Amino acid sequence: MTIEDLTEAFKTGRDKQQRAIFASLFILGNRLQTSFDKVDPLITMKQFMVMIMIKQAPEKVLDLTTCGELLGSSRQNAKKLAAALESKGLISISRNSDDRRKTDLSLTFKGEEYFQTVAPLHNQALHAIFENYSDEELELFFSIFMKLYDGAEKLEAMENKLDKPRRK
Repeated sequence: MTIEDLTEAFKTGRDKQQRAIFASLFILGNRLQTSFDKVDPLITMKQFMVMIMIKQAPEKVLDLTTCGELLGSSRQNAKKLAAALESKGLISISRNSDDRRKTDLSLTFKGEEYFQTVAPLHNQALHAIFENYSDEELELFFSIFMKLYDGAEKLEAMENKLDKPRRK
């Protein structure tokens, strides 16, 4: 079975299309993560996302809890990613000076240098992924993709209302 076979089987009907899109998000996410991890031997895709979030954060500092929320993961998983980056000297982890309960993440000089080094590689990768899109298609794709976040928030709200047993 190929992706083309699956596309043909699921191309008609709203229900089938929703299922195909949902499954494709996971498959595509895994494929992108695997490809990125092969391209950049220093850090993983998830670690790179932590660094991007820090770099884009106001004042170039991001607290660990917010990092986990942005990643869609637990604070503990974000902490593991941050610890791996700290051991490579790319970020620093410190207590927030205003609120000792918060743990701050910030890029180190080596982390900033890393971005300068890998920027051309990442630009090439992004170009390869999106080169077949017109500006209009990319704008539409961005808009539609952002709507998925609304759906995810609705799912999370629904999940929080349910009283369900925890997985073991």
